[in-house]
Amino acid sequence: MLAHLGLASIEDLLTPVPDGVRLHRSLNLPAALPEQDLKRLMGAIAAKNKNMDTSISFLGAGTYDRAIPSIVPHLQRRSEFVTSYTPYQPEVSQGMLQAIYEFQTMVCQITAMDIANASLYDGSTAMVEAVLMALGPGGRGEVVISAGVDPQYRRVLQTYAFARGFSVKEVPVHNGVTSLADLDAAVGPGTAAVVVQQPNFFGCIEDMRAIEPIVHKGKTLFVSVITEPASLGVLAPPGSYDADVVVGELMSFGNTMSFGAPALGFMAAKQKFVRLMPGRLVGQTVEESGKKQTGYVLTLQTREQHIRRERATSNICTNQSLLAVGATIFLAALGKQGFRELGELCLQKAHYAFRQITAIPGFEALFSGPFFDEFVIKVPGSLAKLQQHFEQASIIGGYPLRESYPGMDDCMLFCVTETRTKEDIDLLVKVLKEARL
Repeated sequence: MLAHLGLASIEDLLTPVPDGVRLHRSLNLPAALPEQDLKRLMGAIAAKNKNMDTSISFLGAGTYDRAIPSIVPHLQRRSEFVTSYTPYQPEVSQGMLQAIYEFQTMVCQITAMDIANASLYDGSTAMVEAVLMALGPGGRGEVVISAGVDPQYRRVLQTYAFARGFSVKEVPVHNGVTSLADLDAAVGPGTAAVVVQQPNFFGCIEDMRAIEPIVHKGKTLFVSVITEPASLGVLAPPGSYDADVVVGELMSFGNTMSFGAPALGFMAAKQKFVRLMPGRLVGQTVEESGKKQTGYVLTLQTREQHIRRERATSNICTNQSLLAVGATIFLAALGKQGFRELGELCLQKAHYAFRQITAIPGFEALFSGPFFDEFVIKVPGSLAKLQQHFEQASIIGGYPLRESYPGMDDCMLFCVTETRTKEDIDLLVKVLKEARL
């Protein structure tokens, strides 16, 4: 291959790779090993990773530790689901098509929206797809986004803005929530979409009903981002505050965190946007025979495989069908009452932890407004030393906000989901007290 390319070595092949990202040394790996020795080595390396079996996690920030009923993996791992891809042939794919149809239905139910698609890659690109819907075929215009939206989502949006040529204006937060005055000033005739997360990245609950009239004073689309879907068990759904498009992340419903991937983005919208939505939609119909039996089929497939690439609503979206099946089984197992109880457990446990932590001298709440299951604590002393205390107690601590928000160098975002027990929380408080001494 090198000879065919006119190159003398692998190094010549790697010349286009920027020097600043190259290692410039050999990998720190042993020489070739027998299979058993290699397995032992790989096991020792893997054991260095933190996991939910050996650690207690208070880390959220978009990925959540969730209790998954055993029925979910038991059914999700059936071969007809594991090996299935996009069901292009309805006559042989009725099972998967019905599962996806149920997924869409449940997304509509928990968001109070009219329609939902058959899932997307992840929450960040789902948000971008909603923005591109708002911008239209020309792809030009301005997008206003709250600084309370997940920083990773905002970075993905900036990447698309650079490539597609639209502009992004960020609105600051005040006391943990989007500044209504700054939002009102930012939204103008050229604004195609306003993006706000609920609850936002700090865990704070936004006043979406106050935001809605500011957004809709023109022809702007109101995009609501949901990264902690358990909040929909207790908070008002986006349809109730007149959101146009709802996007977010459902990986935590029935699927393990798996070090951050694969993810399960979703999109729901008002009926009038059905022909603008990217990806796949499964529709319910009746077959032509005299029995008139219910059937399921992909519909409105405006993807590059089906129409001219330049006319497609999206060229990257996909159907995360296996993860969507997991989320569907999860929601079906919980039921309406169970889903509400899930949200209530997260809410109650997080507030118990908040009260216990803020009672420790030196540990202060950064914001005073209401929150769901995440909250920001201003921590005295060194965050690095605090992390050492966490590691010694087999605790995965909160998210250091200095990673994403300048000026919050001493702040940590804690998350408490339904998986945490009173004993877990009390241990966290004990470690914080010891670290303070």
